[in-house]
Amino acid sequence: MKGNIEETEYAVVTGASCGLGKSFAIDLASRKINTILISLPGENIAEVCDECRKKGTESHFYEADLTDRSELLRVTEEINGKYKVKILINNAGTGGSTVFEQASLKYLENIIELNTGVTTFLTHELIPNLKKNAPSYILNISSLASMTPTGYKTVYPASKNFVRYLSIGLREELKDSSVSVSVALLGPMPTKPEIVERIKSQGWVGKFLTVTTMLAARKCIDKMFKGKSTIVVGISNKFSYWLLKCIPEGLRASIMTKSMKNELRCQGITK
Repeated sequence: MKGNIEETEYAVVTGASCGLGKSFAIDLASRKINTILISLPGENIAEVCDECRKKGTESHFYEADLTDRSELLRVTEEINGKYKVKILINNAGTGGSTVFEQASLKYLENIIELNTGVTTFLTHELIPNLKKNAPSYILNISSLASMTPTGYKTVYPASKNFVRYLSIGLREELKDSSVSVSVALLGPMPTKPEIVERIKSQGWVGKFLTVTTMLAARKCIDKMFKGKSTIVVGISNKFSYWLLKCIPEGLRASIMTKSMKNELRCQGITK
């Protein structure tokens, strides 16, 4: 499904150099949708751009650290001045597991700034552009982890819950503007070597919940064009989503925290 996308209109994708972000970029290009791709410097984003162009689309890229507010404003000012934005996919994000008091302030700041700050401020700066080209779409990437407070992850699920609430609230605020806001609650995906190893360590549970980045990207974009509010990809993740909604929060938090503590114990991080 392509949606109402004209040849002069673009989709903006953050964190587009690898993993899910790259899959979003390739899937959009396969639908003949032009892309503006953003990533940190030195992550070979130009190569992803070339892959998109080979599918017969226009593709441009920016290398920027969006947690630097001046960089974010520089990029959004240039995008607003040069391009018609039809789609914004806030994919850039990060996480991790550790003992909260042992975490550095830089570690905590990076999760908070990238997951919440960048999503909020980038959306804020590009909304006027999106409104001009309505009907248009915003897709924010959250996580099933947003539904469960979890010790030893602490800030990550909290930040993804922020993204979830931001998306739902903004959807209501913009419902008369023809700007559709969707949020994806995604489960495990083999995006990095350390995540692949973590999935393997979880045995059949990890394998049961895992979907590929290409499948996740395709399903998310399909449902974004259909105007879905909350997107969950994969039968196993849909089952988990409804199960999590039924289990009391305290019990969920206890189960997930014990699981994370065991994982960190195996890594020698905690006793």
